[in-house]
Amino acid sequence: MSVRTSASFTRRTVIGLGALALGLGLSACGGGDTEAKPGVAVSNAKPIVIAVIPKGTTHEFWKTVHAGVIKAERELNAAGTPVKAIWKGPLKEDDRTSQISTVQNFIAQGVQGIVLMPLDRTALVAPVELAISSNIPVVIADSALESDKPASYIATNNKEGGRIGGKHLGELLGGKGKVILLRYMEGSASTEEREAGFMEAIKTFPDITVISSDVHAGATHETALKASQNLINRFKDEVNGVFCPCEPVTTAITQALTEQGINKKVKVVGFDNTPRLVEWLKAGDIHGLVLQDPLNMGYLAVKAAVAAAQGKPVDKRNDMAPRLVTPENMDQPEFKALLNPPLAEYLGK
Repeated sequence: MSVRTSASFTRRTVIGLGALALGLGLSACGGGDTEAKPGVAVSNAKPIVIAVIPKGTTHEFWKTVHAGVIKAERELNAAGTPVKAIWKGPLKEDDRTSQISTVQNFIAQGVQGIVLMPLDRTALVAPVELAISSNIPVVIADSALESDKPASYIATNNKEGGRIGGKHLGELLGGKGKVILLRYMEGSASTEEREAGFMEAIKTFPDITVISSDVHAGATHETALKASQNLINRFKDEVNGVFCPCEPVTTAITQALTEQGINKKVKVVGFDNTPRLVEWLKAGDIHGLVLQDPLNMGYLAVKAAVAAAQGKPVDKRNDMAPRLVTPENMDQPEFKALLNPPLAEYLGK
C-alpha cells in the first residue's frame, strides 16, 4: 500500500491503537518532550498538551523552530496558562509513514492541540482531518496542506521567497548567463512554492537560460550531495549561478562547487541558514540567503494552537515575510538576530 493510500484510516483504527498509546502516556515521547524550566510559574491546573510534529529533527531549521516552541511554552506558563508542548518528529524528512503514525498516536493520546509541519501536502490530509473531527484543533506551520479545515496556517511566504532569490540571482549575473535550480523533494509544499517563485522571477531575465531544473536533491545530506556533485560535474564549464530552495540543498551545492574549485566563480543563492552557511556567506562562497524566522514560526504556532484549544479565535493564515541577506548587509542588527538565533537559551546546547 502506498503512503498516500495508507493515510486513509478510520477512527476505529486510531482507537485500536489507543490502549497502547495511552498506556505509554504522554511522557513516552522520549527526547521530544520539553521539560519545565527555571523561572516558569507552577500551577496545579491540568496543562493544555500541544503536540508539535516537525518535518524532521536534525536540520538547524527545525532546532530553531523547536526553540520557538519552548519560548512560547515558557511564556504561557509564566503568564498562568499551564501548557506542555511535546516535540516529536521523524529523523528524515522523507519519512511520511512515520509522520502519519505520529499524528495518529497523538490523536489516540487525546492531546488538546496539534502543530504539524506536513512532509507532504496530500498524504497528511486524512490524519489531520481525523484529528479535527475528534475535536483536536490543528495548526499547520511551515508547509501547506491541501485542506481548509486546520485552525490556522503559519508559514513564510514561500513563493515570494523564491521570487526574491530569483531576482537576486538574475541581478548578480547582470541579466545574462546559465543557471541551475536544484529542487528539494517532491510533495514538499514549501520548497515547491519557492521553486515556482524562483522560476517565475528568473523568466523576467530573457538572457538567462535555466540549464537544469528537474533534479531533486532528496531529504538527506548524502542524496543532496550526490545530486549536487552530478550536476556540477555535468555543467561545471558552463554554469554561472545556482538557486537552492532550502538549507540542506544550499549546503550540498556549495560543497560540490568547492570540491570542483569553482565556488568563487559560480553565484549561489540559497535558503535558510546554519553556522556553516553563514561562514560561506561571509567568505563570498554564497552570494545570498533568503531567510525565514523559524524561531518566531514555532512560537506563533504554539500560541495559536493553545488559543484554538481554548476555543478562542485565531487568524486563519499568517504569512511571514522572507528576507534576503547578502555579504554586504549580514552585519546589520536585523540580520544578525536571524543568522544567530539564541538556541542555547532554549535548547540548552
